[in-house]
Amino acid sequence: MSEHDWLAERFEENRAHLRAVAYRVLGSASEADDAVQEAWLRLSRSGADGVENLGGWLTTVVARVALNMLSSRASRREEPMDSPDVGHAEARTDPEHEAILADSLGLALLVVLDTLTPAERLAFVLHDMFAVPFDEIAPIVDRSPAAARQLASRARRRVQQADAVPEAETAVRRDIVRAFLAASRGGDFEALVAMLDPDVVLRGDSPDSEVQGALAVAGTFSGRAAAARLALVDGVPGAIWAQGGAIRVVFDFTIMNGKIAAIEMVGDPGHISEMDVIPLTSAGQRPGRPG
Repeated sequence: MSEHDWLAERFEENRAHLRAVAYRVLGSASEADDAVQEAWLRLSRSGADGVENLGGWLTTVVARVALNMLSSRASRREEPMDSPDVGHAEARTDPEHEAILADSLGLALLVVLDTLTPAERLAFVLHDMFAVPFDEIAPIVDRSPAAARQLASRARRRVQQADAVPEAETAVRRDIVRAFLAASRGGDFEALVAMLDPDVVLRGDSPDSEVQGALAVAGTFSGRAAAARLALVDGVPGAIWAQGGAIRVVFDFTIMNGKIAAIEMVGDPGHISEMDVIPLTSAGQRPGRPG
């Protein structure tokens, strides 16, 4: 078997995955096909010498191509050439296309993804849908791993906000955050552990600042957060720590099944400036509103 034939065979093994990545990033089947074809052209020209993980290499190439296409589209303020609507989706008979539409990227999510910046969209899709590590996403979006994580986190919050969480559920999330802050201030270790998912993750701006597990995270917060207060972070209940009238740290909570599953501590001023943060009173109201 010639090297070209070997590369073609390996590429075909990855084609479905590459097309799925490109489609989720671009939201256009024809553009996804173009991105995959470009990946093949680059592979056939450069070969696989020195490539230890061909699948990962191809995913990176497709992601870069898709990001360039998204950025070009954004600069022209164009919509995807074939943004799917219900009629279009039903008319397609390609099984692979139908499988992609039926998977995690539905029509409603496509609409939400179109509101994100190209870098946010790419980071969210690669990490949340394909579990690509942030240290691999970072060079694609020309950011540090911590900044790439913030891109995905910001996109995730917007997706969650667009899901139109009922006010009752928002109130429950707000109460959980408020109770967590109270237990932290009071040093109530057992209460903190009870509110945390056993596999909860605490992350800071630094890639090496991650803390995992309910006991470890509870220990980090027990007896602290005295100056933290409730806030809406991109429309989702969270918390802030301010000093001298300036927000120094934003606490972004991910809550699942009534438990805190993740806490992002954002201290970078640039990242904070990109967030929509609204401080709340201790009663969970916006300042000026009756409790």
